Amino acid sequence: MRGLIFGLSALAGVYLVRFFLVPAIPDSILHIGTWELTKNELILSVFSVVMIMAAYTMIKPTRLSPELEDNEKHLSFPLIALEALVVGGVTGFVGAGGVFLIIPALVVIAGLGMKQAVGTSLMIIAIKSILGFMGDIQIGMKVDWGLLLEVTGLAILGIIVGGLVARKIDSNKLRPAFGYFVFIMGVGMLMQAFI
Repeated sequence: MRGLIFGLSALAGVYLVRFFLVPAIPDSILHIGTWELTKNELILSVFSVVMIMAAYTMIKPTRLSPELEDNEKHLSFPLIALEALVVGGVTGFVGAGGVFLIIPALVVIAGLGMKQAVGTSLMIIAIKSILGFMGDIQIGMKVDWGLLLEVTGLAILGIIVGGLVARKIDSNKLRPAFGYFVFIMGVGMLMQAFI
């Protein structure tokens, strides 16, 4: 139930930010001498910083194992919905970040175990992708069906292989490993934004 509330609220956050805030940001934000901060650089920088912060929440040790946290952490549904709205707004602002931001939010905010958070994030991303795809078809956007089927097939294969591998990995090791991966990606993107 927490995953469903989180997912719907995050979708609302994505929609509000993508349709109201992002279009209102000018392409050129700041000029200092010959240096210019563009809209794309701002978005990439914000995304990188948020990724690094999310990575920290995954790397830092917790008192309880993720499974115990899942059973003992009781948050109110309105609080989960509000925090998911913010996470959705951030992912909508940066135009990405499904896995990098949703998994840490589900673990830290909604109190899900790491493996449950991964599965729930896939459900949320699938819903977002289907809604986006339906919107593209409605406006008459051309679809490369061959590429779509190829990517879908590889994604299904990845889900099957990932499910088999996940059974053999301890959740207590998966959480910090994911955190370090996100940290490296965040630092790399931050460097790319200014190089």
